[in-house]
Amino acid sequence: MRRGSTATACVALFTACLTLTACGSSGSSGTTAPSEGGSAAAGGGKVGIDFPRADTDFWNSYNKYVPQMATELGIDLMPPTNSQNDVAKLVSNVQALTSQGAKAIVMAPQDTGAIATTLDQLDSKKIPVVTVDTRPDKGKTFMVVRADNRAYGEKACKFLGDQLKGKGKVVEFQGSLSSVNGRDRSEAFAECMKANYPGITVFAEPTEWEGTKASAALQTRLTQHPDINGIYMQAGGAFLAPTLQLLKSKNLIVPPTDPKHIFIVSNDGIPQELKAIREGQIDATVSQPADTYAKWALFYAKAALEGKTFAPGATDHDSTIVDVGGGRLEDQLPAPLVTKDNVDDPNLWGNQVK
Repeated sequence: MRRGSTATACVALFTACLTLTACGSSGSSGTTAPSEGGSAAAGGGKVGIDFPRADTDFWNSYNKYVPQMATELGIDLMPPTNSQNDVAKLVSNVQALTSQGAKAIVMAPQDTGAIATTLDQLDSKKIPVVTVDTRPDKGKTFMVVRADNRAYGEKACKFLGDQLKGKGKVVEFQGSLSSVNGRDRSEAFAECMKANYPGITVFAEPTEWEGTKASAALQTRLTQHPDINGIYMQAGGAFLAPTLQLLKSKNLIVPPTDPKHIFIVSNDGIPQELKAIREGQIDATVSQPADTYAKWALFYAKAALEGKTFAPGATDHDSTIVDVGGGRLEDQLPAPLVTKDNVDDPNLWGNQVK
């Protein structure tokens, strides 16, 4: 990574640039141009990609961005597989992709603890791996393309804590705790609430990212505690529709000025969430960048095939590459909090979906 390089320009001119080194410079680390000390350029090759699921609006959006970004970057993308939130199927899909000639793999393992053996096998075959949205607990990756998920939990905590003025009862729909994302969001939310808003009671509900489980948990909590006045949904793509359906059935979709109003903050930034913010059905979301997840995951897969290396530091696409331990790198992309004040920002990917 080199400060002051022009990796963004390189992306736009990938078909003209034979290597990113030609577009970058050597010197101090920091941006998305590669260093010159990497392995010899491999000259490209097929990129295999596994979609993690097709049962949430967020991941369906990501899945649609992938072929578009592959075309823009000039990548030889194989027909995608879909592991449908099943790590065993992910392992099988990766084996099929490599047997069919994949020279690099892009994946988004939902169970981040169970993929290490597969990563070790790919490493032994010198097949680089880029993971999207999730960071494996163990195993070698060329790059993790992700946002700071602890920041998701902290932003949600501070939004709800301030809106509730430090007092009340909040239901938290936790994602799967077998995923680093579920753990990061849950731990950060809990730590922030304990430290800053001790007057708020949090009911943490495990959901495995399933909307039906979230809705059932909310039904139970509202029966037990009709004075619930906050909800944190760790994944709007999975939880938004069933949550709103339940609240509407109880006549609890009311303006913030009404004492019955339940303040809701979500994660994802899908168009449906932005619409719900405009209509006063929810109050905020953290926009998880489905578009740039696809763009930079494929960017790094191609860079790996061309023998490039990267180092920690600020990038030229408004993110920061960090060392997350053991020399593993994670490009943490920006994920802004969206409220009624900025919901119409045209730069939000959820406002660009057609």
